[in-house]
Amino acid sequence: MENPFKWRHNESEIILLCVRWYLRYSLSYRDLEEMMTERGLSLDHTTIYRWVQKYAPELDKRCRPYLKQTNDSWRVDETYVKVRGKWMYLYRAVDSTGQTLDFLLNQTRSTRAAKRFFRKVLGRSHITAPRVINVDKNPTYIGAVRDLKREKLLPGKCKRRPSQYMNNIIEQDHRFMKRKIKPGLGFFSYPTAWRTIQGYETMHMIRKGQIEGADKGNIQAQNRSIMGLFGLGA
Repeated sequence: MENPFKWRHNESEIILLCVRWYLRYSLSYRDLEEMMTERGLSLDHTTIYRWVQKYAPELDKRCRPYLKQTNDSWRVDETYVKVRGKWMYLYRAVDSTGQTLDFLLNQTRSTRAAKRFFRKVLGRSHITAPRVINVDKNPTYIGAVRDLKREKLLPGKCKRRPSQYMNNIIEQDHRFMKRKIKPGLGFFSYPTAWRTIQGYETMHMIRKGQIEGADKGNIQAQNRSIMGLFGLGA
């Protein structure tokens, strides 16, 4: 695979460190600029922003083949993200143990959007076809599940279970995203939001121990895994 850091003026380890810290912790770009200055590195916050926009989607792409298999009990819900002063819908799904299935940022909350999200989830290699899909009382999921069963993308025996209580797991998981987005005060465009969210979600999966060989709580192993994904030594 081609070196993703080719032609960059800074060392690849410094670039990946800044990207990793921004995506893992509740920091602003100016916070990171100050932290790097303390370490004797002169980096502008806009430079770090460009790094995140470049390497957050790359991290998502490179970690996908190493995600652990999830189970067949899904929890699906949406949360809100402000993009250019308007609210958009971030569709998210986890299994019964809290492992992330997938995510999708969409401008509307509709049956069409729900179907698009389910198709995206079902296309992932680490996903187990659902036995049950726990959702809230949002009526858009009724048509989405029905249509995907007709298309034979969902198993015919799969149950749609509207239960707010059963979705507490994903409601708790939303909090991570909200903590991450708050320091940045929202996003200025859809592409910026989507690239950044890809990084947030991927780092959250790594943090939860979803990468092979990097268990939850083993930060050193997780960091080594990220370095390895980009062909760098620990």
